[in-house]
Amino acid sequence: MSLNNLARHIEALIFSSVQSISIQEIIIALNGAFNEEFSEQLIEKQVKILQTKYDNADNVLELVSLNNGFQFLTKKDYHETVNQLQLHRSKKKLSQAALETLAIIAYRQPITKLEIEQIRGVNSDYSVQRLLEKELISIEGKAETTGRPILYKTSGTFMDYFGLNNISQLPQLKDISKEENAIGAPID
Repeated sequence: MSLNNLARHIEALIFSSVQSISIQEIIIALNGAFNEEFSEQLIEKQVKILQTKYDNADNVLELVSLNNGFQFLTKKDYHETVNQLQLHRSKKKLSQAALETLAIIAYRQPITKLEIEQIRGVNSDYSVQRLLEKELISIEGKAETTGRPILYKTSGTFMDYFGLNNISQLPQLKDISKEENAIGAPID
């Protein structure tokens, strides 16, 4: 297979993937499709060529590295336009309770449902279930405490949706707190 043709197949795999696709997943798909062994170095080189191709200002898409994989995203210049479409189509909005629950899980993971409820002060069964259905969180395992409750963590879908490579890229809470959210008078 020619390298130009290989690059097109890689481009098709990345484009058709709903979530970011790793080099290993690309290799598995290509090996299966062509009964050939493709090296990681060859695939990485072809992905870099594709990234350069999509860096061109004429393209509305860019090839970005997310969650140890690659995904096509709309360039920032077009985010407001695409956002308007998403707002119009968003029938799967998360409730305020689900957003609060997701934030708690993101910043405190792995965490049990009881710990989430202690922080929120209300039952979080429905919110946790909705987040699991939307695949924004996943089950990490079981805690080593009495009753062995389930531990929850954010998922790869969460990482893709928020454009993160790892959880350390979340904004620090001190960076997003506002003075108007503070209680009492400021001390000088």
